[in-house]
Amino acid sequence: MQTALADFIKHTPQGREADAILRSCVHCGFCLPACPTYQLLGDELDSPRGRIYLMKQLLEGEPVSAQTQLHLDRCLTCRACESACPSGVQYGRLLDIGRALTEERVPRTRWVRLQRYLLRTFVPYTRRVRALVRAAAALRPLLPHSLSVRLPAATDMHGGPWPAPRHARRVVLFEGCVQPVLAGNISPAAAQVLDRIGISALRAGNAGCCGALDHHLSAHEDALGHVRRNVDALSPQLEAGAEAVVMTASACAAMVTDYGRLLAHDPAYAARAARISSLARDISQVLAAESMALADALAAAPGAAGTVRVAFQSPCTLQHALAVKGVVEPLLSAAGFTLTPVADGQRCCGSAGTYSVLQPQLSAELLRAKVAALEAGEPQVIATANIGCLAHIRSATALPVRHWVELLAARFAHGR
Repeated sequence: MQTALADFIKHTPQGREADAILRSCVHCGFCLPACPTYQLLGDELDSPRGRIYLMKQLLEGEPVSAQTQLHLDRCLTCRACESACPSGVQYGRLLDIGRALTEERVPRTRWVRLQRYLLRTFVPYTRRVRALVRAAAALRPLLPHSLSVRLPAATDMHGGPWPAPRHARRVVLFEGCVQPVLAGNISPAAAQVLDRIGISALRAGNAGCCGALDHHLSAHEDALGHVRRNVDALSPQLEAGAEAVVMTASACAAMVTDYGRLLAHDPAYAARAARISSLARDISQVLAAESMALADALAAAPGAAGTVRVAFQSPCTLQHALAVKGVVEPLLSAAGFTLTPVADGQRCCGSAGTYSVLQPQLSAELLRAKVAALEAGEPQVIATANIGCLAHIRSATALPVRHWVELLAARFAHGR
């Protein structure tokens, strides 16, 4: 793609990066069938190729409108287009740049500004989320059904025991912001599984939100504040010998692996951020690398009678951002679970961070299709690898929805 970037952006780091990304696009259209919003709406401006053209116009100095902003807002940032692209177009990075520039030029309505402000004020802070959820739970009978079904059960807000550190090998387990409230057992379950294979999981201390929410809402400076705080919190544990930073939320893993790039121009943080990114792992990557130890631990676990049928939903951040595909399913199978078929497994569930709040109609359509695909194989439980997907899917099905590592932990504790 030929470009002629405007002077206001051409010689900046963002401009040079955007120009290289635009020039890598060859208009082939392989991204169109991979894009959930294009499949729903049939409008090329709601496809990656169409949005790339819109961002090209913006970067070349043409007027940008609320319509441009709408098409960029409708993108889920699922990055399925990147997996489908034969030219390796870094669409997600271009979208970050395009959205931030559009945000500067197109004023939003007061209601949308309020929504985005409230999301950024509450969601990244665990204590605020917990207080809000407890208040909402007390009012559950008075809430609309669409909201009440999204609240976690009281049992979901409390986790199981966390094993005391006893192994020479140690990792830092990064818990994030909303997960401890919405599904408090996930992190203890991961710590229990890691303990079984000879790795102690340490809590991440003062680490909090990974910064993804602010980043994807174009509040980049606030996002970097979260990133720097986490670098400060995680670095001492790595220096003390922890071998990795492990996430059970694939969206957090995708963000943390980007810390090095995000702080590359900050001399006080660049080296430490790069080290954290190089050692960031989704829990699936850790357990896959330790599959022999996991198999031995499972063989020594309590007897397992019967078979549990599991439908696994692979989050977009796991498949496309981290490029971790076909890793979880063999681990579940090795633990004795029966995987049921899931059609269009690469398709987004519609959660996408704050997307279900800011684009509720499109999100609901994607959710209905995803739940239908998951339930078609008649599973007894749905498993996933990201807290946003878990909460979103849980709101639309009567089946239990769990993080897949919880199933492994239960297998160790009770048998299947």
